[in-house]
Amino acid sequence: RLQKLKEMFISKFGSAPKFYARAPGRVNLIGEHIDYCGYAVLPMAIEQDILIAVEPVQTQVVQLANTNSSYLDFTTSVNNIQINKTKPQWHNYFLCGLKGIQEHFGLNNPTGMNCLLDGTIPPSSGLSSSSALVCCAGLVTLRANGKTLSKVELAEICTKSERYIGTEGGGMDQSISFLAEEGTAKLIEFSPLRATDVRLPSGATFVIANSCVEMNKAATSHYNIRVMECRLATKLLSKSKGLEWKKMLRLHDVQTKLGVSLEEMLTIVEEVLHPEPYSAEEICKCLGISLEELRSHILSQNMQDVSTFKLYQRAKHVYSEAARVLEFKKICSEAPANALQLLGELMKQSHISCREMYECSCPELDRLVDICLQFGAIGSRLTGAGWGGCTVSMVPTDKLNTFLKNVKKAYYQTDGQRLAVENNSLFATKPGKGALVFVEA
Repeated sequence: RLQKLKEMFISKFGSAPKFYARAPGRVNLIGEHIDYCGYAVLPMAIEQDILIAVEPVQTQVVQLANTNSSYLDFTTSVNNIQINKTKPQWHNYFLCGLKGIQEHFGLNNPTGMNCLLDGTIPPSSGLSSSSALVCCAGLVTLRANGKTLSKVELAEICTKSERYIGTEGGGMDQSISFLAEEGTAKLIEFSPLRATDVRLPSGATFVIANSCVEMNKAATSHYNIRVMECRLATKLLSKSKGLEWKKMLRLHDVQTKLGVSLEEMLTIVEEVLHPEPYSAEEICKCLGISLEELRSHILSQNMQDVSTFKLYQRAKHVYSEAARVLEFKKICSEAPANALQLLGELMKQSHISCREMYECSCPELDRLVDICLQFGAIGSRLTGAGWGGCTVSMVPTDKLNTFLKNVKKAYYQTDGQRLAVENNSLFATKPGKGALVFVEA
């Protein structure tokens, strides 16, 4: 693949690349939609990745090309980075990483670059292709400008810089992209960012299946609405407990301030919030503020027109999912005889909560989860933001081949569109390594 990329680079730019950078995609085994609420998640890097061949140049211009001809070439001056939020195109994710590094170091005359990108992560599939591209671009810019940072610093910069495109992400994708190590999943905790190895039990393989429903986080409002609903739930829970609610942003902050367990937080959610959707007016009444204050101080720019918010359901999902992550890690550490069954149960519960409480599934994902469980998966759930994208299933290794054959038949071979992409849509994966740079020898 490197040789092929090098040859394409030479024919495109007329000279050879000086170095390459790679950043992996990821699959989240458990802990969906809780990183931006401050809670730990449990992802692993996958073998699919973004690979960029790079040649630093004297002119202050960045030329971007892609081995996939459906992604158009793009050229811009490094001194005038414009990121278009309205139509997220592939090059904008590269520009996020570029701009993040430039701003961090205050680079006045950054190095220009010729870059050719090759990606094997299916796009808009919930395997974090966009964050891998942001991370890879950050790494490329760092190297081309002769700067160094730790992996943790890089992950934090890339998390912030992906927000230039309008996605209010929590940092899981960027963290695992940099901190992943081969052979182990990671428990990733935030504030401060740290990663702990989680050895997955032997005897099972993780299988990713793409529903073939594309979902681009930056192009739809579902994701950012959920972030906002969690923020509003934080405010209402804080106010009801006499905390300084104006300063509280994440559901984790409420638990920390009250010094209670996740189970106790679930009881508080039951006491304080009602299952019916809240109107903006009711939220104002609960907080004792005007609609104007709500819009200018709490709701983000793109949330001004949303009229109802489900706070009870979102908070319930977050606190129960945060507990499932800790339980998952505990089972992996203690490795009881029935570890696989216990982990499978947690994955199933996670999917039900994503479907019913967070409402981030879709009919195709639900069908795919059912098919995977029917053909022998011990656990199966949606992974990534949802509303499309992939499922992850834990399958006994000795049943893997029959499982793959049956799922292919039941989900992919019943539909012409899915059939066309089935080879890249269903695959077993093991924990891969994190982002790295390698130099042309």
